[in-house]
Amino acid sequence: MTVKTALTIAGSDPSGGAGLQADLKTFAAHGIYGMSAVTALTVQNTEGVKDVMPLPGDFFESQLENVLWDIPPDAVKTGMMPNSEIIRITAELLKKYRIGNIVVDTVMVSTSGRRLMDERAFDDFCNYLIPAADVITPNIPEAELFFGQKISDTEDMRRAALYLYGETGGGVLIKGGHLRGAAEDILCYRGEIFTYKTERINNPNTHGTGCTLSSAIACGLAAGLDLPRAVGAAKEYISRAIGAGLALGHGNGPLMHNV
Repeated sequence: MTVKTALTIAGSDPSGGAGLQADLKTFAAHGIYGMSAVTALTVQNTEGVKDVMPLPGDFFESQLENVLWDIPPDAVKTGMMPNSEIIRITAELLKKYRIGNIVVDTVMVSTSGRRLMDERAFDDFCNYLIPAADVITPNIPEAELFFGQKISDTEDMRRAALYLYGETGGGVLIKGGHLRGAAEDILCYRGEIFTYKTERINNPNTHGTGCTLSSAIACGLAAGLDLPRAVGAAKEYISRAIGAGLALGHGNGPLMHNV
């Protein structure tokens, strides 16, 4: 028996709602065999991130390489990249093993405001990891950092997506959850704009939504879907996961991944 495989390269969330735990749950929900390489340990729960401890670079490198040469993944999702060393190691090894279907979730700051990437690592993130991506998945604040301008509406999102596509040559999915009204995401793929619009679900428990969406896109790519269809399927999955109405914890609770 053979199955499709996916690898998450991300930080650990001990509460299970985000990070590599959310990714592995998402892989399993899609029938994908999931693997993980841990970039950092965190102290967090539904009320926020309290502390972050990046893994030593040599240990992280050994961890990642041992997975890549043994079970080359059909898709990769990257999440929390805490520093330049881990960013460079990740980019170098993905290139060395010629891994494709790379989804880069541009995680820089947690919802609670905790910085998840060393400020000095931003340039290396842009220069090494983003060029390796088949698609990046910034939210509005993250896209503004790359775009260098304020994004206030969906027209701004389209302009930013086209600009970032021109800069990177890869797919760009800008998530519109920070705007008012219906939830609308904009994908630029091969210079063409695709719009994904859904009704906003009345559920405050959305911890790990970005991690879950990007890992669901990786699942679609691993299964052989092209990027627009992979994004569409991931959006449907995330709507179900939020709509299930799971309520856990004292803060911003997690999604129901096994839907």
